[in-house]
Amino acid sequence: MVEFINPEKILDQLDLKEDTTVCEFGCGSGVFSIALAKRLKKGRVYALDILEEKLSALKNRAQIEGVSNIETILANVEKIGGSKLGDSSLDLVLIPNVLFQNEDKKVIIEEAKRITKLGGEILILDWKKESSLGPKQGRISTKDVKEIATSLDLKFKKEIEVGNYHYCLIFTKP
Repeated sequence: MVEFINPEKILDQLDLKEDTTVCEFGCGSGVFSIALAKRLKKGRVYALDILEEKLSALKNRAQIEGVSNIETILANVEKIGGSKLGDSSLDLVLIPNVLFQNEDKKVIIEEAKRITKLGGEILILDWKKESSLGPKQGRISTKDVKEIATSLDLKFKKEIEVGNYHYCLIFTKP
């Protein structure tokens, strides 16, 4: 049986408090954003995407599902300041299936670091380099992600098992 990522199982492995402030880079249809918003009753979820139509669809879905703690932002996370969020303002930044789509992977992680609070976490989920499914271009290995993160003074915390085709790494901002 083909096993793809399950956002709920991933979120179960994080130390989320009701008032956590989170951002999802490249939110698309908002799979993570909606799941987070439902868990973080007193928290805030910032859903970022470069495509207005994705954000519009997410707003509609959030309304249908009765979640009101999501703020959508038209953003380009492939540049410093592109998220439009303040320095050290978030407890957690999720980067799910974004790195493979972009040339400058380091600047995306650097932007995530910029907006993460001291002690906060950055979760990077992407396609395994050796996966038989998924996009063929742009993939980055866990080793290379770790090297980029370490070069930015992020600390590797752990790897979460997420299935046959993806990896999930968590880093902290010391």
